[in-house]
Amino acid sequence: MLPDFLYNDFLGTPIWFWTSFLGIVMALLVFDLGVLNKKDHEIEVKESLKLSAFYITVGLLFGAWVWMERGSELGMLYYTGFVVEKTLALDNIFVIAMIFSFMGIPRLYQHRVLFWGILGVILLRGIMIGLGAALVKEYHEVLYIFAAFLIVTGIKMLIPSKEEEEEGDFSNNPILKFFKKHFRTTDKIYGHDFFVKLKDPKTGKLATYVTPLFIALIMIEFADVIFAVDSVPAIFALTTDTFIIYTSNVFAILGLRALYFALAAMMARFAYLRYALAVLLVFIGSKIFIADFLMDGAKFPPLLSLGITFAILAIGMFYSLWKTRGTDIEQK
Repeated sequence: MLPDFLYNDFLGTPIWFWTSFLGIVMALLVFDLGVLNKKDHEIEVKESLKLSAFYITVGLLFGAWVWMERGSELGMLYYTGFVVEKTLALDNIFVIAMIFSFMGIPRLYQHRVLFWGILGVILLRGIMIGLGAALVKEYHEVLYIFAAFLIVTGIKMLIPSKEEEEEGDFSNNPILKFFKKHFRTTDKIYGHDFFVKLKDPKTGKLATYVTPLFIALIMIEFADVIFAVDSVPAIFALTTDTFIIYTSNVFAILGLRALYFALAAMMARFAYLRYALAVLLVFIGSKIFIADFLMDGAKFPPLLSLGITFAILAIGMFYSLWKTRGTDIEQK
């Protein structure tokens, strides 16, 4: 028997659900850093796919547990949120690859940066989801703003912009400029260290310098905040259950760093997937207006929502693979 207080609700869900979830996440992180990646090594495509499959399996099993304990409707909403967040994270992966390339981070140390980046993302997503939940609880109309934002964002993604041609050049990035101006920085990589002690040429004394690994970490964290502006409203458009929103987000993100090493080598094969993501955002945003104004406030069927989500992504993925057939895939 569990202690009585664990049956009390926290944000609409019994505390023991939250503690179970956090226990699983902590165990995965310890297993990842303490066992699988205790030593720095280059993660190749095959290993990346195996790790990603492991994390996806854990996420799916957690969804099955939610389904059994809290019902089929919340179970399907969890799976829909998991798939949506996993897919929207693909754009984030491409940006991470460009940051690593620009900062000259060797593949040997990229996992370390991504691991600590994931910890920051889990915290930042929790804050953003908490704020979003508080807003929705007090002002239900905020959902319409989220929905309209998703529709506009999706439409903008369908229209190519001139700025896309300049992607990959971070020389004018405000974060990079800030560190160069306010901190001692070095362009040299010193193993997997984020900070190193070096002799200051002006004073001749030892001083702490920020390495490219730490700057890349901060740039990745800010990139995720920007991407969360899309993904957090998207999940709120599916459900307002805070537990479902946060857990589906975290389990989707946990496998992101494992999936990164495979997708970074295959980016060229998914050149057209962004258009499927754009359509998906428009669909998710439209659901709120369809449910409230065309279905007299009835909920959009979760099973139908999950089916349409899978269909949009499947079409986008197969079309992208067909259009880029013959393109070489990097093996490392």
